[in-house]
Amino acid sequence: MRLADQNCIPRRGDAHRIAAKDARALLSEIPAWTASDALLTRTFSFADFHATMAFVNRVADIAHAQDHHPDMAVSYNRCTVSWNTHDVGGLSLNDFICAAKVDAL
Repeated sequence: MRLADQNCIPRRGDAHRIAAKDARALLSEIPAWTASDALLTRTFSFADFHATMAFVNRVADIAHAQDHHPDMAVSYNRCTVSWNTHDVGGLSLNDFICAAKVDAL
């Protein structure tokens, strides 16, 4: 099933941490994102502040619906979204699911 069609579930502990080789495979579905051991990140650009804030609010809707919340750095015409799962100490499938949902906006 595509990442964007899945939903987050609570994930805790090392067993739910995504290994680097698995992260590379998942990134093939969301190629604009970059992954490190502990962070999945993408920067989005917009025409103006209004468009940026509309995007931020749509990401907030996804985060609320999935009960999985990103860090966001917002400026006039840019927003950097970063996902990680604190409860696993790195990346989990939830991060990739939410990134795919953001890409689908």
